[in-house]
Parts: sequence; structure tokens; C-alpha cells
Amino acid sequence: MAAVTTRTHCPYCSLQCGMLISVDGDAVSVAPDAAFPVNRGGLCIKGWTSTKLLRHPERLTTPLVRNAAGELVPATLDEALDRVAAAFTATQQRYGKDAVGVFGGGSLTNEKAYLLGKFARVALGTSQIDYNGRFCMSSAAAAGNRAFGIDRGLPFPLDDLSGADVILLVGSNVAETMPPVMQYFEAQRERGGRLIVADPRQTPTAKTATLHLPLAPGTDAALANGLLHLLVREGSIDLDYIRNRTTGWEAVRSAVAGYWPERVERITGVPQASLERAARMLGSARTAMILTARGAEQQSQGVNNVLAFINIALALGLQGRPYSGYGCLTGQGNGQGGREHGQKADQLPGYRSISDPAARAYVAGVWGIDEADLPGPGISAYELLAKCGAEGGVRALYVLGSNVVVSAPDTLAVEERLKALDFLVVADLFLSETAALADVVLPGAQWAEEEGTMTNLEGRVVRRRQAVCPPEGVVSDAEVLCRLAARLGRGQFFPLAEPHAIFQELRRASAGGIADYSGISYDSVDLQQGVFWPCTESGSPGTPRLFAERFPTADGRARFVAVQHRASAEEPDDEYPLFLTTGRVMAHYQSGTQTRRGEDLMAFAPEPVAELHPLTARRWGVVSGGPVSLITRRGRMTCKAKVSAGIREDTVFVPFHWGNELAINRLTNPALDPVSRMPEFKVCAVRVEACAPNGGRS
Repeated sequence: MAAVTTRTHCPYCSLQCGMLISVDGDAVSVAPDAAFPVNRGGLCIKGWTSTKLLRHPERLTTPLVRNAAGELVPATLDEALDRVAAAFTATQQRYGKDAVGVFGGGSLTNEKAYLLGKFARVALGTSQIDYNGRFCMSSAAAAGNRAFGIDRGLPFPLDDLSGADVILLVGSNVAETMPPVMQYFEAQRERGGRLIVADPRQTPTAKTATLHLPLAPGTDAALANGLLHLLVREGSIDLDYIRNRTTGWEAVRSAVAGYWPERVERITGVPQASLERAARMLGSARTAMILTARGAEQQSQGVNNVLAFINIALALGLQGRPYSGYGCLTGQGNGQGGREHGQKADQLPGYRSISDPAARAYVAGVWGIDEADLPGPGISAYELLAKCGAEGGVRALYVLGSNVVVSAPDTLAVEERLKALDFLVVADLFLSETAALADVVLPGAQWAEEEGTMTNLEGRVVRRRQAVCPPEGVVSDAEVLCRLAARLGRGQFFPLAEPHAIFQELRRASAGGIADYSGISYDSVDLQQGVFWPCTESGSPGTPRLFAERFPTADGRARFVAVQHRASAEEPDDEYPLFLTTGRVMAHYQSGTQTRRGEDLMAFAPEPVAELHPLTARRWGVVSGGPVSLITRRGRMTCKAKVSAGIREDTVFVPFHWGNELAINRLTNPALDPVSRMPEFKVCAVRVEACAPNGGRS
């Protein structure tokens, strides 16, 4: 029999690179889809090795339940779901509807994210739902909504990057986290464009830049305000654009007046000459883009950081112009679509507010329930986890596609809260660190074993197609939710688990919302290599570029928002004299639940490494390649050291893809942004101690 090839998309980051999966008997192989306009034939090492996990020996293929001896043992799906339904029913009868919570993931298809939000609010009647996307792009989302009236990662196609004269990239190492994107930066450079990278480390991305701004962790707003101060001083702002398309400029101009270069250098550590050069590059460019990512956003002042960079884009008149504007580089595979349709604590499908009476009435009508039966807004992801098992918190939790004891901040505390639950159910592909704590573990279908749609960082809705069958006995997460809803007495609201049918309902539920998918169909996605939301007309390509004529605000204008630099929640002191910051490496993705099971990927990056400056290493007696302990107010972690001149002397960097004793999030600070509720992953105070080879102090 000839090999069968299926066009689909990568299971990892928000690029959603096009892939061709070929099945020839038992052999499954992967190749890039050169016709897909995002990756254009490129794949990173994770994509190239992605099919090796489909038949991995550690793959969960049967439900597990915890027996009287405390062991997880195999069970049938019916037995497992009966146990879940009984536990949820008993918990809600004793403690109330909100005693059961739901925690979703940014890797779920749009169909599953939509169904999970509906399941929480209709089958369970709980307000307690949020997802790990809160840890990804929530600060940029909140800032975008406030400034533009809409939250879409990039308001233009990726291809526009190639046409920008200048790009300012803040807190992103795309050369490792999204390698196929580098072709756009290379094309930009080849046509004479320039790249400015703001990052505490001289990352592989920063090494390609025209100018590197090595700012101190937590000083992004000061950097942005300092650049805008210089742009005002040099007369580089676009007064006509400000006058015709924005509001709030005078307050911002007054706010940045105090950010003179000498002061900004003291705060950020970026030399005055570099600040002035960056401002001249931006101010003289015909076209320019400003892109932020997790470095600026995963902070307790993440929303203000993003707003400060948006202020620059608006002052220069960039937003809505060709090859120009502000954008956010979303991280997770469906971080964009995952929050648009209901698994975020305060949102209903279509990016509607759950507190808006009109939105509630509309969605309740689509779902066939009384609007009064819809719960109100819940609490954010970390707050939900931090209250597990405590008075006023959830007593039972359903986790779908998230490994929170690796990905959440202060994970030792999170682990203790999960252990305090009366009941925990985890649905995942492998026995993750979180699943190992569960009372019931539910296996699910992998990316190449299911159908559905994803929304990439451009707002392009693409279609994931089934290339192989799941293992015998494994059903989709959507079918599990529908079966569970039936056991909870709400099956009439969940009649179908088939992805296309779910998407048809999603289209209706999103119609008229900010994220309107009503004009998008599987057929139009197939024909056009993806459709950009908002899309209200069938057959339309949607809206690749936003803001050309107006912003989706009441008066059609964008909003300047004056912000001030504020100190991080925890800064270095005598006891903890250095900054700790975290991030990703090329070989791994998120909590590593999948990538740590790939032999090729583990050979590339088998363990976390703490990167620190030679002078810092010398001061504390740390040897490159030797063990080093990192200690914060929340915990200790020991790993190998990597001594590098490409990082600030006051900063230590560690990737976060490992669990248990190698989980750097044991150390990170759960301080939250007051608006987005984003934890401060990127900044906390740490001290280092050299270790003897056996792990003791030297």
C-alpha cells in the first residue's frame, strides 16, 4: 500500500508551522509543508521529531485511578468517568458549585477550548475556570484591549516583518523559541532593515541584531519611556496621527518628560549612547515595528510594560500602517484561540466579557440555558491553584492539557495545594508531574490523531487534520467531556463530540463578538491556508491587517496610557544579590511533558543549565560545567553552571522545561500583575552557591 500523506500543523508553538505527515504501514514520518505561508518550508528540531511521540512507550493508553493503597492502577473509561462524576457531584452538593474547578491549556484546539469553557459553566455551573495561557500572553492581551479595543497577537501577517525598516524586539529569543520566524528577520536584514533587541542576555537572536540593549530585568517600562522621551526631544513623533487617531497623548508626554537618558541608564543599565542610537533608528525609519514577548510581559508590571511600548508605536504613527505597528509574539500553540472562546476566567466565546449582560444573554441563548444560570467571572490561574483545598477555594479540580507543578510559579507551594484537594483529575498524554498527583488520570488523543482548528500568533485560524488513529481505547478529550456531562445530568447540552459540529456551534457563539469566527468554515480554511479573525462573511479571507481606518473602540481611536516604571515585587538585596530570570531553549517546549520524552531533544538539552557572567561566577567560586545552587525565598535548585560573557553580571538565567528537583519554577515569585494577574516569572532575587561535585557546598 502506498504511503498516505496528510497536511496538518506542528503540535508546539504559536507559529503552527505547516507539516506533511506520511504514514506507510507502521512508519510515520514528517516533512515541512513548503506551501504553508507561515513557515514556508522551515521546521525546528521539535517539529522534525514530533511524530516520534505518537507511539512512545510512556504514552497513556488507559485511564488510571488511585486505589485504596494509594497507587494509580488501570481502569476502564466508564469506571474512571463514573468516579469523576461521583466525586464532582458529592463535592458540589457539600460545598457548592464553585467547589469544583477547571484548569485548561493553551495547546487545546479551538473546539476543545470552547467545549471546556461550556462544560465548566453549563455541566458544572462553576465560575472557577482558567488556563495556563494566563501565564503566557495575558499582560499583552490586557494592554491590547485597553489601547486598541482588541487583543490579537499580531495585527498583521508575519510576512510584514520583512518589510519593516526597523524592528524593536523586546524580551524574545525567537532564534531558539520560534526558529522558522528568523527567515523573516533575515529577509528584513537583506533588504537593509535593522533589528534592535532588548534582552538581559546576548541571546542567539540578540547576536543577529544591529543593536543589543542589555536592560536589567524588570526595567522594561523605564526603557520604553526613555526611548519615547528621546523621540519627543528629537521631534520624531507623528503629531497628525496623534491628533487624528488617538486620545490621551498629553498625559503620556508629561509622564515621559522625566525619563531623561542619564536616569534611564541608571535604572536599566543600558548606556545612554545606545538609548540615543535606538531612538534615532526608530525615529528616522519609514516603517517600523515594536514586538514584545514574555520577557517584558511575565512581570508584576507586565501590562504597564506593554502599554509603554504601545505608546511608542502610537506616537510614531505606526499602528495600522503597512509594515509597521505594535505586535505581541504569542508563545503557546493555541494561546490566541485558547482564550478567545471561554476557558479564561472572565470570558465567553467570541472574546465576550462574562460580566456583560448582553454577552451573557446571547451566549446563553446559543447554549439553550437561562442567562441567570451562567456563573459570573472566576479568579485567575495562579489564584485558583493557590486556593486549592483551602477554605473558599476549589475542593476538586479537572486539569486538561496543563502540567502546573512545572509551569506555575512557586511550584512547591502549588504542589502542596494540589495535594490538599479532595479530588484531582488530570487529562494528559503522559504521566506528567501533575498527573502523578491525580486521583484519576484520563488519556487523550494526540495532535496528529484528532481534527480541529488552531489560531496562530497572527490570528490565522488553521486546521489540524487527523493523520493516524489513536491507540485502541483512547478517545478524544471532547468525547470525554461529553460523556462526563451526561453523567452529571447535563448531557442534553453536549450532544456531539465531533470537532466540526463543535466548530459550527463555536461560530454561532462567537458571532458579533470581538473575536468573530462566524464567517470561518473548515472549507474556507482549507482553500485559503487559514482565515484571519475577525471574519463575518463566508469565503472571506478575514482580516489579515487590523486598524487601517479605525480602532474597535467606542470613538474609533487608540488610547495612549501614561505609565511609570515601578520596581519589581522582589529586587536584589544583601541576602539575595542577583536577578533570576527564566526562559526557553530550542530543544524543549513549555513544561517538557512531551519534549523530555524525545531522545533527540534530550540529547540536545538533557538538563537545565544556569547561565551566569564570568565575574559573577568568579565572585561566588562557580566553575563552568560544575554544579551551582540557586536559592530564593521560596526554595533551592541545583544544576550545572554555564559561564558566559553574554549575560549581565547581575543576572542568572535558567530554562524552565524540567520538573521535580530540576524545576526552576520552585524558585520563581508568584507576585501578580494587578490587571492581567500574570505571575512575575521573569524577575526575582536569587543568590548562588558553588557546590562540591557531590552536590554539597564547596
